[in-house]
Amino acid sequence: MACPFDNDPVDEGALRFFANGSFLYNVGDAEHLSKATVCRAVRKVCLALKRLLSIFIVFPGHKPVRAIKEEFHRIAGFPSVIGCIDGTHIPITAPSHNEADYIICDAAYIISNVEAKWPGSVHDSRIYRESNLSNRLQRGEFDGLLLGDRGYPCQPRLLTPYPDPEPGPQQNFNRAHCRMRARVEMTIGLLKARFQCLRHLRVTPERACDIIVACVVLHNIATIRGEQHPALQIEDPVDDPIHLPAMQDGRAVRDTICHNHFRD
Repeated sequence: MACPFDNDPVDEGALRFFANGSFLYNVGDAEHLSKATVCRAVRKVCLALKRLLSIFIVFPGHKPVRAIKEEFHRIAGFPSVIGCIDGTHIPITAPSHNEADYIICDAAYIISNVEAKWPGSVHDSRIYRESNLSNRLQRGEFDGLLLGDRGYPCQPRLLTPYPDPEPGPQQNFNRAHCRMRARVEMTIGLLKARFQCLRHLRVTPERACDIIVACVVLHNIATIRGEQHPALQIEDPVDDPIHLPAMQDGRAVRDTICHNHFRD
């Protein structure tokens, strides 16, 4: 598919904004464009990239499910994983608040699902619970598991670490779980390193959602093309003070995997 904004200096100004996170008038000065022109270009490119969302953001991924599971299994011996999930915040100036999002990735740092529409005060578990993907997983539309931190409830299709692991299999389970989950933490770090605008957006929340999705599409295109990774600074994970109760079936699935795959 041909890129809808190749070799257009106006559209290149929009891409410069995504990459550098500069004020619009700074981008305009660099490209010899007015602020209004850059603003229109950012909007045009965002909408063009949103039209590619269903092509480049696909859950559980572009590869066969078996291949996705095998790639995750090679990391830490964890079976049946098709994605790792984590939340992230995007600061927004106008009005002043954070955008709370979740991202799901595969083992190759490709983002397979993104939810970008919630204010930063909303808890990760609610964002996931009310998402379309959560409902589809619960209905059994996908053959596989997600892994998330303790900000999420332990469910049959979304496994979290043991809150107080006993020595032996439970600790082994948690160590493997942590190694797997590092993929999504690195993916979020790569996304924000590639697109500095996500460090602080100076737009309305509605426009912020479009910019986030546009950056995710561009991130996946760059990853699929094998573009060089930017210098990475992983955000320190914040321990969530809310430890949600595990659903009974979720605990049973976790215990079964722990017993069958992580015994000493």
